Amino acid sequence: MNRKTLCTALFAFVTLAVFSGVASAGSFGQTVKDDTKAAGHDIGNGARDVGHATKHAATSVGHGAKEAGTGIGHGAKKAGIAVGHGARDAGVAIGHGAKEGWEATKNATKKVFGKGN
Repeated sequence: MNRKTLCTALFAFVTLAVFSGVASAGSFGQTVKDDTKAAGHDIGNGARDVGHATKHAATSVGHGAKEAGTGIGHGAKKAGIAVGHGARDAGVAIGHGAKEGWEATKNATKKVFGKGN
């Protein structure tokens, strides 16, 4: 093998190796880019899921507070109605007691004095 053939073969080998390395590096760069993009999507999806979970939790807490407030309001209303009815019934009983007491006093006076008002 002469010198010219050897140089040509060596040049071809080096050129092929360089182009192969560049192509491989380009492929590696694309892989890194794809992996980075996928990781970004995973992070974005995770953040979105966390945001949704937080929103649902806050909604649940808000609904719980609303229902608790409604329960407290209904309880207070029923207690107030019960107190009002109790006061009315007590007043009616007192009124009836006073009326019956007056009737008894009037009747006793009639019997003693023979007349009443």
